[in-house]
Amino acid sequence: MALIRWGSDKVDLELSSALLEKIDKLFACNAGEYVDLPQLVVVGDQSSGKSSVLEGLTGLPFPRDSGLCTRFATHITFRRSGKAKITVSIIPNKMSPQDRQERLRNWSITPLQSLDAASFRDIMEQVTTAMEIGSEAEHFRRTFSEDVLRLEVSGPTQEHFSIIDVPGIFKRTTQGITTKEDIALVDRIVHGYMSNPRSVMLIVIPCNVDIATQEILERAEDLDTEGIRTLGVLTKPELIDQGSEGAAVDLLEGRKHRLLLGWHLLRNPGQSDLNASRCRHTIEEEFFTKVAPWNGLDKGKVGVQTLRIRLQAILEDHIRREFSKVRREISERLKKAEKQLRDLGPKRQTQGEQFQYLVEFAIRFQGLVSDALHAGYGRADIFANNPAFRLATQAINRGELFAKAIATHGHAFQFQWDSGSSPSGLPRPGTSSAPGLDTRTIQDHPDIVELIHTNFSGPGPSDGDIIEWIDGLYRGSRGFELGTFDATILGVTLKEQAASWRELALGYVSDIITLVHGFIVEALKRIAPSHRVSEGIKSLLLDDLTRMYRRAIGHTEFLLDIELDGTPATCNHYFNENLQKRRNERLRADLVPKSISDCKHGTVVRLDDIAQSHPLSNTRHITLEIHDILCAYYRVARKRFVDSVRMQVADCMLVTGKKTPLTLFSATLVAGLGHDVLEDIAGEEIRTKTQRLRLDEEIGLLEKGRKIIG
Repeated sequence: MALIRWGSDKVDLELSSALLEKIDKLFACNAGEYVDLPQLVVVGDQSSGKSSVLEGLTGLPFPRDSGLCTRFATHITFRRSGKAKITVSIIPNKMSPQDRQERLRNWSITPLQSLDAASFRDIMEQVTTAMEIGSEAEHFRRTFSEDVLRLEVSGPTQEHFSIIDVPGIFKRTTQGITTKEDIALVDRIVHGYMSNPRSVMLIVIPCNVDIATQEILERAEDLDTEGIRTLGVLTKPELIDQGSEGAAVDLLEGRKHRLLLGWHLLRNPGQSDLNASRCRHTIEEEFFTKVAPWNGLDKGKVGVQTLRIRLQAILEDHIRREFSKVRREISERLKKAEKQLRDLGPKRQTQGEQFQYLVEFAIRFQGLVSDALHAGYGRADIFANNPAFRLATQAINRGELFAKAIATHGHAFQFQWDSGSSPSGLPRPGTSSAPGLDTRTIQDHPDIVELIHTNFSGPGPSDGDIIEWIDGLYRGSRGFELGTFDATILGVTLKEQAASWRELALGYVSDIITLVHGFIVEALKRIAPSHRVSEGIKSLLLDDLTRMYRRAIGHTEFLLDIELDGTPATCNHYFNENLQKRRNERLRADLVPKSISDCKHGTVVRLDDIAQSHPLSNTRHITLEIHDILCAYYRVARKRFVDSVRMQVADCMLVTGKKTPLTLFSATLVAGLGHDVLEDIAGEEIRTKTQRLRLDEEIGLLEKGRKIIG
């Protein structure tokens, strides 16, 4: 059987060749896997005459006895080329296993110069075997396949055209051959092609059935509500009982069940016609010329030749209408795929790629750290909605809170002040004790909960008499000193007076550690492409981070030991100034009751009154002296301790120093990692590799499609 020459002979089937050629090239590069393309699809029930319609349209000798062509979709493409040939390939179902897809993509047969019935039957048998139809594949018998047979007919006189034949719908199973699962599978295949908004549907219905009850027609109307892509094709008019032809005639003449594209009538050759080797054109011409009532119908609505003309016109209009949409959809789909690929991050399958990926990751991390420490919060969106990332601000605020806590809750007793002001800034006697204060203000991070100190809600300073307290300590530890006291008593009183420093300082350092660790963990999560990568880096760092945190806590303990367990000492001149000021204030307080107001010299005290001042007992004098020395020294030591913890521990060891937990994850660290560690942390998961491979393939096809479509 000779192939139909689309656009040749006497029939003027020339379309807008530029658009058709672009659509054909899109099909050729498999862009149709991702974007719906304009096409003709022949649908109908089993035994509706679909294969004969397709044979009449294409000129291909579809096997009639084996029924193989109805087990899978057959995509036939005609295209112009310098040399006549027929190529056969299989487009695998995208949902099938990867190895099966690869095998079917690589399947092919030697291109043919022509195609007769015997060679076509042989091709169908080979395709059936390749698709494993009829075999017990994957633990079940495969009767139908979602793979697609692609036939490409090319030659110098061919015009671009594409048409698809799909399995016929059926409702009853055949024992040993088809099952209910097969019914559902075929229904899904057919529905998939019909629901493509760019498919022109040829609904094939035999004349000898009740057309009004045909499900395939109802489905087409549901999917094509505007009726712009549905053409009804009636077959087997010779089988209608005499006198019952009126229903078919009413359809063709638009009196019943009107379709916007109308109806068409074909007289397919029967087996007796084929046995007699009668030409299809002759059969149809005789039938539609001599047999009533068909000879009275519009000649443009009967016969396969006029159907080809109608289809060419319909397809041309459809392509013109859909072409701009195809162009836009390719562009949108390409942008979406490129974004998905970017979201996967850089490719990291080789050791070099993994190293480069982690180095860039570390650089981004250190850039984020730099912005956080220099309060460059406007440089990254990450700082906008999460105050915890504003590390410099959080650290400064927590440091001020620590200094205030030491000032208000660091001493066990209020110091005694007799003047109207308190030079040290501490509360005056008689005022209420400050309320209890929590030593921790930031919630623990689960990674380090056993490392850091727990919250302690300590009471405020006591309003008890500090002089009595010191007197008790002195009386319980004095020796044979005369007019003085043992220097060790100052250390004892300081240790008890500053006992709250330990909890306050360790609570402060624990909060800074929690801030830093929380920043590191959240920053890794934000800039890592997956939970696995961020967790891998965190696991890599955790031992060293823990060591640094322990070192910071240890140094805080060291500073506490110096201040509370060491010998009190200072070279700060403020100590002596404060002590002299305190002594002067005490002397002034004793002399105020004896002062007189002299208009000429102001407030004065007579010399005799000074000499007659009542002396203190030795114990009282020493007790007050210890108090004044402790008060002067405490103020110096408190400020020194707060600055030391802040600068040496919080700043240098945890936040802003050269070697802090924030500087640990760097390009230098990455450079020292072995291949196994790189693979474990940065290596792509199987799912990511598969997704990247799929997106690379999709992007490649869509880029080809974009170049084709212009």
